Amino acid sequence: MTDLRTPAVIINFKAYSEVEGDKALRLAQACQDVAGRTGVSIVVCPPATSIAQIAGSVDIPVFAQHVDPFKPGAATGRLTAQLIRGAGATGTLVNHSERRLKLADIGAAVDMCRANQLVTVVCTDTSATSAAAASLKPDLIAVEPPELIGGDVSVTDAQPEVIERTVAAVKRVDDGIKVLCGAGIKTGRDVKRAIELGAAGVLLASGVVKASDPASVLEDLVQFL
Repeated sequence: MTDLRTPAVIINFKAYSEVEGDKALRLAQACQDVAGRTGVSIVVCPPATSIAQIAGSVDIPVFAQHVDPFKPGAATGRLTAQLIRGAGATGTLVNHSERRLKLADIGAAVDMCRANQLVTVVCTDTSATSAAAASLKPDLIAVEPPELIGGDVSVTDAQPEVIERTVAAVKRVDDGIKVLCGAGIKTGRDVKRAIELGAAGVLLASGVVKASDPASVLEDLVQFL
């Protein structure tokens, strides 16, 4: 794995109106400012249309939101590992709940990313799917119960056992793979609890992206790290 420190806070910008055009860059810069002040590892996942601009403007890690298991060539509309790397990203999410892939395609994507020195964060929804994903040798796994994504209840409160079971399941397959968690994470208390449950960080989106003051929200999120 390339130099990605944990515990890590990964911010998925998704395709919210709040990150259209130059607004994505401003959010990334706010994330960089908080990372600089606190020393916490903060990773941003902007839309593909903003990767190059943001990667060329900030020093924190920039990840893609998705990668397709395609080689360079006749792949119109696809995001290959080479395109992502060429745009300046150093990693990518794979198999997010909003962009699911078949297991074989996840494996192919992970292999292609590894060949291009890209960190892979494979998203899963249960401890069982996390164990299956771990067999594909990604760098990290992010477990997110889909029913809690974008909601007001944190996985650390609603389903803490999912985090504990996932950490244990992944460790049985490969204890070198770190586990993140997401879904409903919005406060520093949520992040602290995630770490206590064995996670190496968190993956979140709307709690930061849609906030009126993202920097203040981030500072609260990382206060216990």
